[in-house]
Amino acid sequence: MLFLLIVSVMILSAFLIVLPPLWRKHPVAETDQDQRNIAIARQRLVELKEQLQAGALSQALYDEQLAELELALSDDLDIQRQVKTPQSSGRWMASVLVLAIPVAAGSLYWTLGNYQSLSQVEQTAATPEQEQMSKMVAGLAERLEKQPDDALGWTMLGRSYKYLQQNDKAVVAFEHAYKLIGNQPEIMLLYADALAFANNEQLAGKPAELVFKALAMEPDNVTGLWLGGMVKAQTADFAAAMDLWKKLEAQLPRGSEAQQEIQGMLAKLATQIPEGATAQAESKPANAVSIDVQVSLSPELQKSVSPSDTVFIYAQALSGPKMPLAIVRKQVSELPLTVSLTDAMAMMPNMKLSNFEQVKLLARISKSGDAMQQPGDLIGVIEQVALTDKSPQKIVINSQVK
Repeated sequence: MLFLLIVSVMILSAFLIVLPPLWRKHPVAETDQDQRNIAIARQRLVELKEQLQAGALSQALYDEQLAELELALSDDLDIQRQVKTPQSSGRWMASVLVLAIPVAAGSLYWTLGNYQSLSQVEQTAATPEQEQMSKMVAGLAERLEKQPDDALGWTMLGRSYKYLQQNDKAVVAFEHAYKLIGNQPEIMLLYADALAFANNEQLAGKPAELVFKALAMEPDNVTGLWLGGMVKAQTADFAAAMDLWKKLEAQLPRGSEAQQEIQGMLAKLATQIPEGATAQAESKPANAVSIDVQVSLSPELQKSVSPSDTVFIYAQALSGPKMPLAIVRKQVSELPLTVSLTDAMAMMPNMKLSNFEQVKLLARISKSGDAMQQPGDLIGVIEQVALTDKSPQKIVINSQVK
């Protein structure tokens, strides 16, 4: 409709410019016009005679002026008669143009144009910034076809596709990056988020696996806590979602918009949890079950580490999944140290210390900072500890992961 309106206005504007000169009546050689010219010539003749009698003009000059007057009058009368003839042709031409221009324009557009594309252009019209972004993304994608081992490039491409809301393409890009980079929390969470958006924002399955794997490596990761809470909320495990989002709320700047949003989400979750369950959860201290762990590094290995190396101290179930039941992250510079592992440090509500009678304790130094065990890491282990044993558990990091 908008296109047709614009075309109509343009054609009307053209008519307003072209037609009036053709349609307008021009001066014609009518009788009254001829008489007017004759009268003017007579008046001029009287003036010439008066000037001749008064001596202002010589006879020769008078004869010359008279001849010019007769010639001018003759020309005027001849021009007026000639102007008379084109009037009907001008109006005839205007009538033809009124019909011919729309018909010709419509015929040309019907033959060469594409009306259906107009609606598509209107629906998918992009801003100049989006068009420029699309060109850059296309160029990056073309380059990565020739350089498929560029992990950073695939990550940038995935972020770009996410910005353009091309979620399926973002999944493919992040999948490439994940294969190249490996178990790095940032890329796992980006991959999980893209998978969820490509599946109507559902996090069940592969996205949830990636989210909690990232949280096992970085328990305080803000994005991981947010997505982990979403996973639990989507599975109606509202209590677990509240635990994760409360931990997230504590890390956000006080009074910030993000914190206010989380507080609103927590208020909604509270209405989904049965009143008795909420009261029971609040009445039970978060650290009702805990294990005190003293960690030290053997003297012979002290020269093989640097003060900034990461130390992971965590508990695992004796059998089943290796996801930490509780985990603390420290640095070598803090050794020796004592920490308390509690249910508050659990990654998943059904995988926490209080659900087990016995656990395995580990302390590991990672130069890469990766929570996943790697060859070359230094480690100390206590194979079996009863949760009823309240005495401090001493771990000496004294061996290397092969």
